[in-house]
Amino acid sequence: MTELLLLKEEVARGPSAEAQHARGKLTVRERLELLFDRGTFREIEGLRRHRATGFGLEDRRPFTDGVVTGWGRVHGREVFAYAHDFGIFGGSLGEAHAAKIHKLMDLAESAGAPLVSLNDGAGARIQEGVTALAGYGGIFRRNVRASGVIPQISIVLGPCAGGAAYSPALTDFVFMVRGIAQMYVTGPDVVRAVTGEEITHEGLGGADVHAAVSGVATVVCDNEHECFEEVRYLLSLLPSNNRELPPGAATADPPDRRNDVLLDLVPAQPNQSYDMRAVIGEIVDDGDFFELHERWATNIICAFARLGGEVAGIIANQPASQAGVLDIHASEKAARFVQTCDAFSIPLVTLVDVPGFLPGTGQEHDGIIRHGAKLLYAYCNATVPRVQVILRKAYGGAYIVMDSRSIGCDLSFAWPTNEIAVMGAEGAANIVFRREIAAAPDPEAARAQRIKEYRQELMHPYYAAERGLVDDVIDPADTRAILIDALATLRAKHAALPSRKHGNPPA
Repeated sequence: MTELLLLKEEVARGPSAEAQHARGKLTVRERLELLFDRGTFREIEGLRRHRATGFGLEDRRPFTDGVVTGWGRVHGREVFAYAHDFGIFGGSLGEAHAAKIHKLMDLAESAGAPLVSLNDGAGARIQEGVTALAGYGGIFRRNVRASGVIPQISIVLGPCAGGAAYSPALTDFVFMVRGIAQMYVTGPDVVRAVTGEEITHEGLGGADVHAAVSGVATVVCDNEHECFEEVRYLLSLLPSNNRELPPGAATADPPDRRNDVLLDLVPAQPNQSYDMRAVIGEIVDDGDFFELHERWATNIICAFARLGGEVAGIIANQPASQAGVLDIHASEKAARFVQTCDAFSIPLVTLVDVPGFLPGTGQEHDGIIRHGAKLLYAYCNATVPRVQVILRKAYGGAYIVMDSRSIGCDLSFAWPTNEIAVMGAEGAANIVFRREIAAAPDPEAARAQRIKEYRQELMHPYYAAERGLVDDVIDPADTRAILIDALATLRAKHAALPSRKHGNPPA
């Protein structure tokens, strides 16, 4: 026992913390302490060592082989995690290192518990050659097999280059810490050699780049402590697996609280801007919501929140950014979020204020048709409870795509300011009455009259309700209470999809 205790102490002590702290980073053990409830982490295969030879490896056989694996509790629920130890072989992946990760991933899937990966490694261990590459293949295959079965969260806390970058890309959520995390397939040296372009590690694949440009990073944090707090909060909103519902939580926020502030917050004029985040904050419990991809595709908002203590996924157009139009990136962002919510039984609330799809040759040539179809496919394929609220305008194909009744939303509500139409009254009048307006003695007066008539006939707030496309026109102040009641009613919803191996969503 004395020998065992000394051995365990050596494993737990690991490499010196000084080098990692000098880089502005925590050690692997410090990170795991921040992730898990105090004293709950149980390490496995801490005594594992590689068996590789050549290039001096036979003389360097540290315990753990550069990755710490195990499980613990987060808010009292089981969570599995593996964490690269940059102090051992730079956190690089070899055969034994990969085998530990494979085993942990298999355990997480079998136990039906979330998997968190702490990425801080130099990629494949060059001295071990193809066996290291095969190790990555095993991780990727397990990422895909567990997709939609258990939540998978990647935290990037250092370099994550080459093949290593694809595992985070296959997971549900990617967290990055500003200043220390980088992700890229080919590094600055390769870019310089092939293209002649000079770029830094941060400029090529830093946290801010992936937050605002590529959309790879779901959440970016300023430091590691903040990052682990955010990860713990996200885990509190997710079920442990796809066979469970998201965990409920008690709230002191009354479910029937009126939202009178919304009457002044949202302008009645359809062309006036406002911040949809303020609307969401007013509706949800305690004004608290967890936004994903906050700085990418800012014309649409995707967030988790609680309504009456129960978790919901919120998709909302953002009039404060590009007037809330749908474009390629917004469609991709929302489609992935809808699929994530559907996989883990999280009901969807869609807040609509959309003028249409973004026009232009750039969008058309880059494939807005197939990218927009991704969001359409995701909604049509979703079987979770789905509730739509139309705040103001909902024009054209964008209205259909934003979870309209025609594509399967369960309940649709609209504010008295809603305008649902093929397009705005001005554009419609200019097309439908083009010849008549041109031939009129006073074209401007004729145009104004026709715009007024079109709005009165086809764009009044009750037109869609009269045809059963909106279930009710509601007082905006009752939005919170109505959403909570609707979601409670739909909580036991069961919808079966046709028997098939899988669908074939747009590329």
